[in-house]
Amino acid sequence: MPLSESDTRAKLITPALHAAGWPEEWLKREVTPGAVILVGAGAQRGASRADYVLYVMHQGVKVKVAIVEAKSASSRPTDGLDQAKRYARYHHVPFAYSTNGKRFVEFDFDSGRTSDPRPISQFPSWEELRDRWLAATRIDPTSAGATVLRVAPREQDRYYQIAATQAVLEAHARGQKRMLLPLATGTGKTRIATSILKALHEARQLRRALFVCDRDELRRQALNELHKVFAVEAQAARADDPAKNARIIVATYQTLDVDRDSDGTYLEKNYAQNHFSHVIIDECHRSAWDRWSAVLSHNDAAVHIGLTATPRSYETMSGSASAADSEITANNLRYFGNPIYEYPIAQGIDDGFLANFSIVRSDVMTAGTLDREYGIERSDLATASVAEATTGESRSLEDLREQYHPGSIELDIELPERVQAMCADLFSRLAKAGDPRQKTIVFCQSDSHADRVANELNNQYATWIDQQTNQNDQSQMDVAQGDYAFKCTYRSGRERLPDLRSNEARAFVATTVDLLSTGVDVPCLENLVFFRHVNSPIPFHQMLGRGTRIDEKSNKLHFTIYDYTNATRLLDVTLQENREQGPDTTSPQTQPGDRRSIYEVRGVKVEIFDNGKWVVDPAATDTLRMISMDDYRQTVTEAILRTATDIYELRDQWVEPKSRASLVAELPHGESSLDILRHGLDMEPYDGFDVLGSTCFADAPRTRSERVDRFLETSEASAEDDPSPVRAVLRAYGAQFGHAGTRGLEEPSTFDLPPIQEAGGFEALGDLDQASGLIREVKRMVFVVGSEWQDQRAVATW
Repeated sequence: MPLSESDTRAKLITPALHAAGWPEEWLKREVTPGAVILVGAGAQRGASRADYVLYVMHQGVKVKVAIVEAKSASSRPTDGLDQAKRYARYHHVPFAYSTNGKRFVEFDFDSGRTSDPRPISQFPSWEELRDRWLAATRIDPTSAGATVLRVAPREQDRYYQIAATQAVLEAHARGQKRMLLPLATGTGKTRIATSILKALHEARQLRRALFVCDRDELRRQALNELHKVFAVEAQAARADDPAKNARIIVATYQTLDVDRDSDGTYLEKNYAQNHFSHVIIDECHRSAWDRWSAVLSHNDAAVHIGLTATPRSYETMSGSASAADSEITANNLRYFGNPIYEYPIAQGIDDGFLANFSIVRSDVMTAGTLDREYGIERSDLATASVAEATTGESRSLEDLREQYHPGSIELDIELPERVQAMCADLFSRLAKAGDPRQKTIVFCQSDSHADRVANELNNQYATWIDQQTNQNDQSQMDVAQGDYAFKCTYRSGRERLPDLRSNEARAFVATTVDLLSTGVDVPCLENLVFFRHVNSPIPFHQMLGRGTRIDEKSNKLHFTIYDYTNATRLLDVTLQENREQGPDTTSPQTQPGDRRSIYEVRGVKVEIFDNGKWVVDPAATDTLRMISMDDYRQTVTEAILRTATDIYELRDQWVEPKSRASLVAELPHGESSLDILRHGLDMEPYDGFDVLGSTCFADAPRTRSERVDRFLETSEASAEDDPSPVRAVLRAYGAQFGHAGTRGLEEPSTFDLPPIQEAGGFEALGDLDQASGLIREVKRMVFVVGSEWQDQRAVATW
């Protein structure tokens, strides 16, 4: 029998590494939690990854130097190299290996070269890789800066956090002064910053550090994390206390820039030039430039480390928001240089450190126009009534502008029927997905829009609560009246954040503009909703990050995006059309002293149309690429039709494990394709056969329980007078399909289950050939299709 991948590791690869001089304790199997797979309305963990990470000893510290991707002995030695290179990049190691246990290939990131396959007996020793690693870092091990490499990493950190810290320390040892770290929201940027500062402190390379951010919430989070390591040596700078003697000072830009007078700003009055040896800039894409760049120039001799959740670059887009994004990205790259380490959201999802998600898209037709594409023209509102939004005074249609671009809807022109229709549609979707009391953030156009959405959603919840109370004959539900949705913006609502974060049955929905787009962690968040038009990938990715945190307490592994404005087109901007979308009017462009006229328009017909469900492409590794279920069904159908021309051929291949494996291998993402379809088509109760049959051949799908009921009914009707153990065993065996599907009928352990053992067990089926034939007949009976469903003659004779 050919060796499996696990057997190849145990019997061939591990012994070969030991023979090459690698001690067992330096061959670590790096285990990740396992990617989150969407299943029906829920999620579950997929398989974790546990191939080899090779360590060497350098001046008393264990350092990662290589990734070894193991494949089965029957594979080619090069089959795992692409995977190994990808993992090596995220582990920040210079060598990637792929092996089948007999031969191996090496990729050297320093030279960019791939070796020819060599016998596994020639695998390099740890001393050789240590010396090559030192050469690749281009660090003089005798220099003072190299002392940072003698500090052991924090063992409790995740692998990519250790890798990011190591990348910074190596750059620091080389004398680099500017470093950029793009890491996805939810991956622990503050923890990484703390690990960096701890290592610098222990290596006596840190004099004083400034951690600067632009939100009070971020300042509190950073201080809490730094206190775990530095205790009272980490302090916040406040208006009445600059904490000059602290080792680590945490401050907002706003604090450092206040009280500008003839003596300068708070920063200049309290801290001398280059008071800090290190400056860490949180969310540097948003805060480090323009007027606040003085924080950096005042400490120009310091090491500057920029943290950001924004990917390094985007495909060129049109519109003013895109120009602003390009300028911010260019500023980052111009100032810091290329990132020294990156960890994108797609990799975080694949590793299982970040929550997976699906997208439900809807189109909003306002006055007969798809408003996210074309906005609203005055001519569309000919039959509507117009009033001044603040006073309610009546206005004529001519007072309106000729054109309202998508970003100005609900900002310059308020449409009550539109808010009502969108909130009603959202609530119905939440109710359809389960109990609507789900923690949700709705991104709105303006403070006023957030108010109106919160009020309308409260009405929806109140109606639902009344219905539940009547149906259940309860005097009251477990939520106080009106305590469902609340506005949370700069003006009001921030005191309700603890309620939103809690798992208690209150404060389900927060409506906001951009306060909750960054700096606020709500791990139990289940839904993100876009009622706001977004033109810029940078704020979109910040908003997306609100949902990506996994919450083990509430078992939250995934979230849903409800998109009413096509904001999710920004997930992968390289796929979108490069065309003008109108000016970015999300933020009003006014001249000093101007007062915008905001109008309320009533009597407008609003329709909501379902635009389908989308899921994350599991084959996309470094970027988030979405798949529409309609497109994906077509791709799967084309793959199946290459091997099966009708439902009967599909069944013939499905009941045989080998032919089914070949069939599944043809799918665009192998076994994962069935999970994608199951989730996207809401077919969790169905076996893979029915998922493919309904997708590719329009065969009426039957749930697993329906198929078991039919199997038991027909098998009993075919031979009511046959009490033989064979029939009893086969009936008990076929019934297991309802619990575990096709796989449950093929697991050897299935015959150890009590119902089958009590009926006589596997031994009752005769010899192996006879038993195999009977099992095949059971599968064919379970997978009846089309007209066979009601045909009682379509059964086997046992």
